[in-house]
Amino acid sequence: MASEECPLLVPAAHEAIYNRFAPHQKRWILFHVSFVGLLAMFVQVTFVPSIPRIAKDLDLTDAVVSLAFSISIFANAIGALIWSAYSSFYGCRAIYLWGMPFLCVGSCGVALSASLQSLLFWRFVQMFGCAGALSLGFGVIGHIYELEERGTAIGTFFSITLIGDSVAPFLGGAATQYWSWRNLHYSIAAWGSLEMLFIYLSFPETSHPGTLGIDKLSSRGSIHIAWINPLSSLWLLRSPNVSAVMLVSTLITNTNYVLLVPLAYTIGVRYGITNEAIIGAFFLPNGLGSFVGALIAGRLSDTVVRRWREKRGGVWCPEDRLRAAWIGGLIVPLSVGASGLITTYIGGPIGLALNILCLYANGVGVDLVLNPVTAYNVDVMHSRSAEATAACMASRSLITSAATALIIPSIERMGVAWTDIIAAVLAVIGQCIVSFTIRYGDRMRASVDVGFSTMENN
Repeated sequence: MASEECPLLVPAAHEAIYNRFAPHQKRWILFHVSFVGLLAMFVQVTFVPSIPRIAKDLDLTDAVVSLAFSISIFANAIGALIWSAYSSFYGCRAIYLWGMPFLCVGSCGVALSASLQSLLFWRFVQMFGCAGALSLGFGVIGHIYELEERGTAIGTFFSITLIGDSVAPFLGGAATQYWSWRNLHYSIAAWGSLEMLFIYLSFPETSHPGTLGIDKLSSRGSIHIAWINPLSSLWLLRSPNVSAVMLVSTLITNTNYVLLVPLAYTIGVRYGITNEAIIGAFFLPNGLGSFVGALIAGRLSDTVVRRWREKRGGVWCPEDRLRAAWIGGLIVPLSVGASGLITTYIGGPIGLALNILCLYANGVGVDLVLNPVTAYNVDVMHSRSAEATAACMASRSLITSAATALIIPSIERMGVAWTDIIAAVLAVIGQCIVSFTIRYGDRMRASVDVGFSTMENN
């Protein structure tokens, strides 16, 4: 019998652990982690529309400066692994406070950069500082929200953080065009300082009592420094289930980068747009789509879990949540493939309008997939959800950092249409992986057990 008819676990009464915080406290905590995630997204995305001006100021080519974007993805991968590993020992609150100084100092360093070497170094430090924002956010949500509320909370988290996708590129382009990209990064440093102050004053530790490594020490001084292998989280990827959702998120997210990273060289060149602020504004439809998609996907995934649990008489099967990814899995390849063909063959206002529609649809579709697969990770690896999420995000970032470096050369060699079609085919493969995991998830878990959650500890 297929795994979708073979539930893994039986439910148990353990909801009391999630009642430590009142509903208004949960909303405040969710607000905190969401705005830290928004800052991290802002740091990452504002850089893209600034590339032509940075290249001009530093007397470099656009392709060379775009390496800083790939470096930032690499830094995000390394940082996420380190911060999440230490969060299991010290707690999420401490790690948030440790990461912010790196962000602030790195932002000031980027603003002061006068050479490619200094730009790459400080961009790495800047992104390293905020690298744990998303994985830690998912971990915090797993700590305070129970199974059938988790998807909605993750949807809210995604929707706020992904406002950065819609607003940050426009603001980054406008700041570059009418103010200064250097002043923009000084502003990011100031924002990071305020976030650090708010976390210090009003953010509690959310980890379940007695689960942190530091709680298990028989004795410790006022300062205890532990060595934790930051690569240990990657060992979770030996599970076919964790690897599957990592591949899915990578292939789906890649379509976002294929559309957005080369905007100045695709839509900008095709439709004669050179103003950085206007180019940045083309991120708005995609960001708006991500915002809408995240809100829809959160409630949808919780509803799917609830209905399939009722269908089985109250028994929970983790892969049920992945069923909510099917709609997005169809929208994503269609939107990116259509955008490539439209850019190549349809000019003028009609082509531009259709491209805007494709950008919006891609944003909706990507989040309709990312939300369920991320929540699935938190569900099946609840006690190590931050580490599992970081392992997936780090692997995804490493793959994406290499892929983004190939986007512009691919467009120059093969053209926009073929580049986007290849991305669409890869997204279809991702959807096939989702279907396979839904059908054979129990066998995949049985093949390699990395400490999957049960209803007693989820």
